[in-house]
Amino acid sequence: MYTGSRVMRSVLNAEYLKFYFGCVYEIGEWEECVFWLRGLNDTYRVRTSEGMFILRVYRVGIGENGVVYETALLNQLKEELRGVATKVAEPVPTVRGTYFTTVDAPEGRRMAVMFRYIEGEESGLQDEPSCYAFGQSAAELHAAMDRISVVRPRYKLDTDFLINEPLECIVEYIGRNHEQASFLTAFANGLKARIEAACGQGLDYGICHGDMHGNNNAIVENGRFVHFDFEWAAAGWRAYDLAQVKGRKRQQPDNREKLWAALLEGYRSVRPFSERDEQAIDLFFMARRLWVMSLDVAFIPGDMGAIDYGEDWLNGFVEEFKAAALL
Repeated sequence: MYTGSRVMRSVLNAEYLKFYFGCVYEIGEWEECVFWLRGLNDTYRVRTSEGMFILRVYRVGIGENGVVYETALLNQLKEELRGVATKVAEPVPTVRGTYFTTVDAPEGRRMAVMFRYIEGEESGLQDEPSCYAFGQSAAELHAAMDRISVVRPRYKLDTDFLINEPLECIVEYIGRNHEQASFLTAFANGLKARIEAACGQGLDYGICHGDMHGNNNAIVENGRFVHFDFEWAAAGWRAYDLAQVKGRKRQQPDNREKLWAALLEGYRSVRPFSERDEQAIDLFFMARRLWVMSLDVAFIPGDMGAIDYGEDWLNGFVEEFKAAALL
């Protein structure tokens, strides 16, 4: 007899959330709640008599520990960043004084956090001044992260998280007897060995944003940035954080090297980033791509469906990994 949930992921009605959370936060009278974005989690834009807010309803599988880690990190960063232009998203406390609440959905209990609305526009990082400013901001963020400690169990952005677990997920999806399974295994193992060798030489390590691809920020005053979406924040190598920015696909290929140089110059104007760290960037970019591939796989059953994730999708990644010439 089947005993699992009949629903994998629902979209909660915005009007219901307006009713449900109306007494949970002291943010004035709710005037509007709009379903704003479906990503890994669901985002709603909230307008009240006191202003604008963002409500994030996390997917099932994100538990209390993860949300408490994220909000505790943000609250500490808010204090540490008071003396610089870089800012982070601010969670809003509930009437009970916690920074999260829950809502029942058809698929199970989902965590929710209210954030203050971030004014400003997303930067495309298409010119050298904006890349320089982003580099400064990323460095200020990392420097602040060096000064804080979140006492909470948390995974690490290590080779298990970035390589071993993604590889297992991908091979399980395509089938262990698939003709590309052996290549992907050899590629992942070779990448892991090279990353571990680089780390053995000493790389900058500490709390990372974990998803610093350049879309999780908005421009604020004086060309500086406010950062948000810290769901994947954890201890790891800073080269992994910056590798995500270098790999942005929205930038024109003929400008990428100049833009990357400007970003590094901005970063190094605030804190060190060694030649060893810079040399490891391309390795961590490939690790990020393997991780993204596994993220695709993880969200096929309940979000995206399998139609666009067949042989063409697989071969696209395989060609990209072969072009990296790590084997």
